Amino acid sequence: MSSQNPIRITGVTTLVVNAEMRNWIFVKVQTDQDGLYGWGEASLNWKTRAVAATVEDLEPLLIGKDPRDIEQIVRILNKHSYYKLGIIGATAISGIEHALWDIFGKSVGLPVWRLLGGQTRNEVRVYTHLGLGDMRSVYETFDEGALRDKALAVVEMGYDALKVVFIPYSHYSVDIPSRRHVGRLMKVLREAVGETVDIMVDFHGRPATVAGALQYIEELAPYRPMFCEEPVQPGDTQALRMVTERANCPIASGERLVGYKEFEPLFEQKALHIIQPDLNHTGGILEGKKIAAAAEQAMMGVAPHNPNGPIAGAAALHYDISIPNFVIQEEMSGAVPWYDDVVSTPMRRVGSAWQIPHAPGLGVEINETEAAKHPFKPEVMHTLSAVLGDGTIVDW
Repeated sequence: MSSQNPIRITGVTTLVVNAEMRNWIFVKVQTDQDGLYGWGEASLNWKTRAVAATVEDLEPLLIGKDPRDIEQIVRILNKHSYYKLGIIGATAISGIEHALWDIFGKSVGLPVWRLLGGQTRNEVRVYTHLGLGDMRSVYETFDEGALRDKALAVVEMGYDALKVVFIPYSHYSVDIPSRRHVGRLMKVLREAVGETVDIMVDFHGRPATVAGALQYIEELAPYRPMFCEEPVQPGDTQALRMVTERANCPIASGERLVGYKEFEPLFEQKALHIIQPDLNHTGGILEGKKIAAAAEQAMMGVAPHNPNGPIAGAAALHYDISIPNFVIQEEMSGAVPWYDDVVSTPMRRVGSAWQIPHAPGLGVEINETEAAKHPFKPEVMHTLSAVLGDGTIVDW
């Protein structure tokens, strides 16, 4: 097909696949060209029905548009919606935008990373979580023995970097036993995996104060974490800058921010060392490129957040290939045992690195018959466990 031929969008649909920790929301954009369509992902935990309905609401703005006019379409989706869309709307737009890139790549027979400016590295370093993303392993490993065993299992799979979530639910003060337990866990982890494996610690924004975050970091820093992630809740740039200035290790954050505008204060105040945009939530690949460019000027690396589904992973892969200040990519390719039955992806891991794909578009195909075997179910409401002993509700 000539790239000069007109192409028009004829429809947008969603396909929901329940993967326990979250529902994957796949977005399919169809065109008037036989066999030319694109797949994207708009997964957002605990907001599945809202996001799927938002995609449906946005569809009329897309009909008849040329899917290759990606910048213009994203502008339409944001500005002609009138009301600010927030995380639900941004996630819906992100999934649509991924699918537009997939169509564009297929229409010219090129992988998306070529269209984003080409290759800036020969492979993409990745890390995963305990249990390769199994929810109970990720969020419920606070025992030293289980932590050691699960970490070694990840290393045996070839990874040289892993992330853990073992900061306890916290409030405005941190008791000494909690601090010491975090220190022991990190010591066990470092001794188990050695010096050649990078460890990231996700705080999930649990400390309610800068002091509490720093007390935990004081326990972790001697064991040289690659970074401590989201030490305080997003949105308070001054608090984050205070942690970053005082911490004796790199600090990362950004997964819950929407669009360049919410990242801009972090760049202005040099509030981080590493930013973590989620291309599934922040507005898509183009918005991610703008964020990465600004981060480079602010001397920040980019470690994209992605505990989402396989198409989000594919979008991140193409993005990572194209940005010069990339650091490392989060992935959960083993989150469910039937992962590869539902979708074929371009991600091919050798050791702890994804290889460069060459198939047109994002290189993703969905087996819709297999996908139908895993219909929508409400996700496990793990957030309900974020309660202190006295009944105080805290951040998950």
